[in-house]
Amino acid sequence: MVPAGAGAQPWHPDMRAARRYARQRQGDVAFAVIDQRGRFYGYRAATTAPAASVFKVMLLASFLRMRDGRRLSQGDRALLAPMIRVSDSVAATTVRDMVGRRRIERLARVAGMRDFEYRWVWGESRTSPRDQVRFMDHLMSFIPKDHRAYARYLLSHVIRAQRWGIGRVVPCGWKLYLKGGWGSGSGRVDHQVALLRRGPRRIALALFTQFDPDHAYGKQTLRGLARRLLRGLGQPPC
Repeated sequence: MVPAGAGAQPWHPDMRAARRYARQRQGDVAFAVIDQRGRFYGYRAATTAPAASVFKVMLLASFLRMRDGRRLSQGDRALLAPMIRVSDSVAATTVRDMVGRRRIERLARVAGMRDFEYRWVWGESRTSPRDQVRFMDHLMSFIPKDHRAYARYLLSHVIRAQRWGIGRVVPCGWKLYLKGGWGSGSGRVDHQVALLRRGPRRIALALFTQFDPDHAYGKQTLRGLARRLLRGLGQPPC
């Protein structure tokens, strides 16, 4: 018997199937993937859109960088946990006010973002799949070492009601760190950014949609994209 994986081709995202699916969907679709070898794949990946709540991952990283060398207070955690786990936008605005524009834009530069444009209404800040997938791929390197475990905890404990799309198709054995963004259910935008980890391997995804008929349709598009992109990665979802 040949050991599992012996002689197998390295996994890569099924871009052909995902592109075909994207062209069949209503709205504007763009996405990017970085595989376990660090290879970048994209479809309209430089297309920008309002970040909506995926911006909250940048807020999380900016805040934790601001707290480098200091322990997080109970008040800090009372802001960050709801901002990420239930996508509390009031908490996000408070965090934005605390970190300020300069720290956010500094993070974007450090992360090598090419398309990011900060807006005072933070959900209207512009970004692209190629910026966000590279950010997610190296996310922990942008966060102080002492705060990485907390960041991982928050992003892996987003409430079930917001773990649609990618969250419904991740293969067994992979740990998911996820954040979604949506236009208050309107379909104006429906995005997800994610990092999947299994041992030393990691895969990053950034899936963007704009002008969906409604939020349910946008979620379906994200799930269909993720299912095709992750095809062959492992067993079906647990």
